[in-house]
Amino acid sequence: MSTPLHHEILALSDEQARAQIDALVPELLEHSRRYHAEGTPTITDQAYDEAFHRLELLEQRTGYVRPDSPTLRVGADPVSELPPFVHAKPMLSLRNAFSEGEVVEFETSLHRFLADEAPPLFRFSVEPKLDGLSLELVYERGLLTRAGTRGNGTLGEDVTHIARTIRSVPARLRTDDPPALLEVRGEVFFALQAFTDMNARREARGEEPFKNPRNAAAGTLRQLDPAVAAERRLSFYAYDVGVVEGIELGARHSERLAALSALGLPVDPEARTLEGLEAVLRRIVSLGEQRHRLPHEIDGVVIKVDDLSVQRSLGSLSRAPRWAIAYKYPPPEVPTVLREVSFQVGRTGAITPVAELEPVQVGGVTVSRATLHNADELRRLDLRTGDTVLVRRAGDVIPKVERVVLDEGHEERVPIVFPEHCPACGAPLAREDSAVARCTAPLSCPAQRHAAIRHFGSRAALDIDGLGEKLVEQLLGEGLIRRPSDLYALKLEELAALDRMGQRSAENLLAAIARSKEQPVERVVVALGIREVGESTAAVLMERFGGIDPLLQASAEELAAVHGVGDKMAAAIRAFFDDPHQVDELARLRGHGLRFEGTARSATVTPLEGLSFVLTGTLPTLGRAEAKKRIQAAGGAVKGSVSKKTDFVVAGDDAGSKLDRAVELGVPVIDEAELLRRLGGSP
Repeated sequence: MSTPLHHEILALSDEQARAQIDALVPELLEHSRRYHAEGTPTITDQAYDEAFHRLELLEQRTGYVRPDSPTLRVGADPVSELPPFVHAKPMLSLRNAFSEGEVVEFETSLHRFLADEAPPLFRFSVEPKLDGLSLELVYERGLLTRAGTRGNGTLGEDVTHIARTIRSVPARLRTDDPPALLEVRGEVFFALQAFTDMNARREARGEEPFKNPRNAAAGTLRQLDPAVAAERRLSFYAYDVGVVEGIELGARHSERLAALSALGLPVDPEARTLEGLEAVLRRIVSLGEQRHRLPHEIDGVVIKVDDLSVQRSLGSLSRAPRWAIAYKYPPPEVPTVLREVSFQVGRTGAITPVAELEPVQVGGVTVSRATLHNADELRRLDLRTGDTVLVRRAGDVIPKVERVVLDEGHEERVPIVFPEHCPACGAPLAREDSAVARCTAPLSCPAQRHAAIRHFGSRAALDIDGLGEKLVEQLLGEGLIRRPSDLYALKLEELAALDRMGQRSAENLLAAIARSKEQPVERVVVALGIREVGESTAAVLMERFGGIDPLLQASAEELAAVHGVGDKMAAAIRAFFDDPHQVDELARLRGHGLRFEGTARSATVTPLEGLSFVLTGTLPTLGRAEAKKRIQAAGGAVKGSVSKKTDFVVAGDDAGSKLDRAVELGVPVIDEAELLRRLGGSP
């Protein structure tokens, strides 16, 4: 399936793609934490979904999956005063589709997976995707006993006291023969009229109104005072069940919804059961046309295989069922005027064009700048100063100029041309490939020096608290530093004399610089700013070589032989250490006491040396990050996808397509117990 986003990502260099992954992961984790744990999101669901989809494609493009990637998780761990709520059956998330083509591919995958067992025409349950929060209600002998948020899919927060205040949630099921246990799953949301009335009451009391229904629902569900929640009038629609004992709810999902409705649980009246994909696609269009007239907000459509026996045959991936998908309506494209295009110089000299825009609200956020990625994208858009452009948010991290709105004056405006010289220092640019142009004067370019020092003190590197962008600019402007090693020669009196600094701030900065000397050697490698080398690669290199000196002496062939490095990265590492200016800077850093040695792996404790592994599913005791860490410490490599070169697939509960691929290719599959045996240890 090929889309403009696919083409855009394929056009990126490996370095650019990995850099976007390293930018997206922490941003998405923070947004996920705010969304799932605090109920105070700072971006829209559409923006999050777009960024998540971009991350998935970037990971597929590079095979680079960070152990903390949100693609390996369902949500965020709960953090509040609310007691924990354990889901007896995991509450999985849904895969997203952003085009009709992806919905078609979803239906095709059902046929492909079921093969001869697939019906000629699938029957689907199609429901609006409410813009609220998931909630599980637990009924025992017909009485509501507990309620919990989804949380991370396994562990949520107990919000029984709030669920009891929701008028559409029955305290007792409507039946004379109640089931022993019924776990009902659904969505909590604000009807638009209830939201408007609540804000009117808040404003009458002099309180700040809520910005949108979804945020208000999140905050209300996590209230400690049920009286506050009762006044706000939340709503609830049921959409599925968890564990069920003592009742038959039917053989189809649509029959389940009807049974829940008969028990007194509200279901969305817009839910439909449709035969075949064409009917589903028509429903997506019609519901999209009327979404703004609905009494509540929706951001998409949920499509589920209706037959429960077929659902069971299809099973689930690690974080989502195979038998369902959520079609997300595209975010709005908002017109604004292009003021100009500026050209930023990155740490490695890469030149990135940036659209400077008339500020405009896009998805609830004011956007005034948008990256244009590279020269190819600039040519594709044919941008000219003064053009009207359509802007959308492909995630909060990267606002995107979608296209130019052609008008009569477009051809008369002067096209924007990619520069031939560095905009920061005037040095010629060198093009390594069609996508990336770099400044050829890394030592004299002020923009590269600024970016290198900021990277040196960043959280992923030596974590020098207080070394922000403005301060680095000030230190360079005053001539107090020219390179990262100069930070360790700064004096209290010269720092304290800087504008907006003062004695206390200067002391704190010097203390943070001193603490950075205690960072482990792999963080020092990250701080050096070697092109292509991020956190995970630095850790692998130090596990293999044990320190910076052996790394400095390693040949390109030795470097390329390290799992996860390869020829291109090996050449970049070798070029870095062959530069006499970098060798001189290394000597300065060593003289200031930074750690240059780690602990090299001994041959006697590397039982997995040379072996590659792929992890899939939920392991009984090890998280994926811990399993990956142990495998790498024992000399193995962890890959993101299964190929004929994979030595072992480690499969846990709810293993998905990677397990299927392993079976297809004949790759050995082991469980956690076998992995621990090979590691020579136990949890």
